Amino acid sequence: MIESVPAAVADAVAAGRVLRLRYADRGGADSARDVEPLAYLGNSVHWYLVAWCRLRDGLRCFRTDRILSVHPLAEPVTRELRPGDLDVPVDRVRPLTLV
Repeated sequence: MIESVPAAVADAVAAGRVLRLRYADRGGADSARDVEPLAYLGNSVHWYLVAWCRLRDGLRCFRTDRILSVHPLAEPVTRELRPGDLDVPVDRVRPLTLV
């Protein structure tokens, strides 16, 4: 298991590599998922990984504080996040740099 979930998620988004997650839903039930990370979003309360979930065959947002473990895979991400994929007003989106 990687010790720093936020750093591992940010690295996978930047590198375009698939992640294998153990994730706990809001009820606490955990599941294993392979996801294609597309974006890393935050608000004043939580950070989210936006990814294509292969288990659910759809775009999902994963709260990083609910990710129990994360393992980067060698497989590259094949999907792209399109502007209309998220229901976020354009004026609320800002680029993030991890420097």
